[in-house]
Amino acid sequence: MLTATQIKAARALLGWSQPDLARGSGVSLPTIVRMEGELGPGRSSAANVDAVQRALEGAGVLFLEADETGGPGVRLKPA
Repeated sequence: MLTATQIKAARALLGWSQPDLARGSGVSLPTIVRMEGELGPGRSSAANVDAVQRALEGAGVLFLEADETGGPGVRLKPA
């Protein structure tokens, strides 16, 4: 599951604002703001979380799962 920090970091890597992500994902701006808030995307519908993840991945973001070397993260796909 995506975390609020991963969403914010992904936007930062892409240079996207919250409104940019809302437009790119088709999810409302208030929902994006909530997903990046303290409670994270866990309170959002699975469809909204999926739309946000697909939009960010489509723009070149890779989501990394937590493993023995660290927590969840993001990076850009190789050019």
